[in-house]
Amino acid sequence: MTEFKLPDIGEGIVECEVVEWRVAEGDAIEEDQPVVEVMTDKALVEITAPETGRVTRLHVAKGEIAKVHAPLFAYEAEGSAGAPDEARSSATTATAAPEAQAAPSSPDGASAPSGQTKDFILPDIGEGIVECEVVEWRVAEGETLAEDQPVVDVMTDKAMVEITAPEAGRVTRLHVAKGEIAKVHAPLFAYVPEDAAAEGGASAQAASRGGTSTAQTPKAETPEPRSVSPGGTGKGPHGRIPASPAVRRLVREHELRLEDISGSGKDGRVLKGDVMAFVEGDGTRSAAAPARPAPEATPAATEPGEVRVEPLRGVRAAMARQMVASASTIPHFQYGEEIDVTELLALRERLKPRAEARDTRLTLMPFFMKAMALAIQDFPLLNSRLNDAADEIHYLPSCNIGMAVDGKAGLMVPNVKGVEHRSLLDVAHEIQRLTGEAREGRVAQADLRDGTISISNIGALGGTYAAPIINAPEVAIVAIGKSQWLPRFDAAGDVTRRAIMTVTWAGDHRLLDGGTIARFCNAWKGYLEEPETMLLELS
Repeated sequence: MTEFKLPDIGEGIVECEVVEWRVAEGDAIEEDQPVVEVMTDKALVEITAPETGRVTRLHVAKGEIAKVHAPLFAYEAEGSAGAPDEARSSATTATAAPEAQAAPSSPDGASAPSGQTKDFILPDIGEGIVECEVVEWRVAEGETLAEDQPVVDVMTDKAMVEITAPEAGRVTRLHVAKGEIAKVHAPLFAYVPEDAAAEGGASAQAASRGGTSTAQTPKAETPEPRSVSPGGTGKGPHGRIPASPAVRRLVREHELRLEDISGSGKDGRVLKGDVMAFVEGDGTRSAAAPARPAPEATPAATEPGEVRVEPLRGVRAAMARQMVASASTIPHFQYGEEIDVTELLALRERLKPRAEARDTRLTLMPFFMKAMALAIQDFPLLNSRLNDAADEIHYLPSCNIGMAVDGKAGLMVPNVKGVEHRSLLDVAHEIQRLTGEAREGRVAQADLRDGTISISNIGALGGTYAAPIINAPEVAIVAIGKSQWLPRFDAAGDVTRRAIMTVTWAGDHRLLDGGTIARFCNAWKGYLEEPETMLLELS
């Protein structure tokens, strides 16, 4: 019998109410068949069956509260009708491939009893996300796990997500290789819980003392452990090179192989000192391990003229779909302007020490955002959106200004919520947080949702002009070019040195016209060219 545990059904949701059971105890179920409807504090969610079988028990009655990660219902998988009726988690492996039917070894060499290996099921990691790409495994098969230890980094079409271990134990299998696609609600990796491994080892030792085997099948002969001389590299008593998870991670960070490093510990265990000695050139390679070729000796990966193919996935794939939809469904028009930011640069220089004293980096972006939020008060059409039928204008209650960030996962547009109510220092602090997270590809879903207007600071990379594409369903976006010191005439007709910044707007021509953009840009420009005037508008 398998226990189905209520998965993560939304960010920050820890419980929900059972609204309606679609099945009863004893009913047969098919894979993906609706089983129960639950109500969170945000929406009604339908839970489906993970596989074909028969319902044996409903743990939570209609109208009661179900906890995330707690058993919701029990079922008997198809083909296991004669199996013992023991309670197992929904992540327990029901059947195993012939080559994997042998019970995994526990850390002390004893075999873990069958049925104690658990599959970690990839939970819901974002609204509407059904699959993700495995970017990096932080562990290898055979390594031990601590509760909440990072196990794997996966990339959705929105952000990088770090998956952690649900409990302490030992990894027995990685179901999805690096670079491949993992499905939500499908097994991601298998592990033996720490308690189960300890119990398995105790049972094995008790059976050994009693001189009898608890298994019905003949006991396989156990080969004698290989003798490994101190200071040499060996496979150890468990058929693999002994090394702690920390050492294995260090080996991966230096792009080495354990087989190349001589272990000075017991049974040839590779220690941290062995790795560092090898890196520094003091270590010696194992005689059995072939030397790795020097980088210059590596043959070229591709022949001249050969096309290298790389799948479009994750954030870049999402951006491609978003930009195609925006450019093909929204009639864009552009509007350009020059802004004199000489006074703004001087003001920022005066305020920077105060911001740094509060551990905040003060750039020009907080000024751009604050001035925009003030200008929107007089031009609310810039902070609105059309409904799907394009027959209603929805004026948004808050000014959530997005900023395009070029991170390692691709282009992301997190937004600062409620800029009109925040202080300049608060906006700067939030920009600093969002920029750091976006560059690491780890922005929370809440920070990517509900943007109302966007800024693309292409000038930070050196661009002067750009024609940005609107971040739908928003109605406008502005691209900011780099600031340049250029000659300009002052009021007396004399040539003077001024800091000039170019901006280019893109507007949704279904809702905005050139006059609206021009008047709004003039108001925004006024705040930036004379930044002290913003003080008059602050509440």
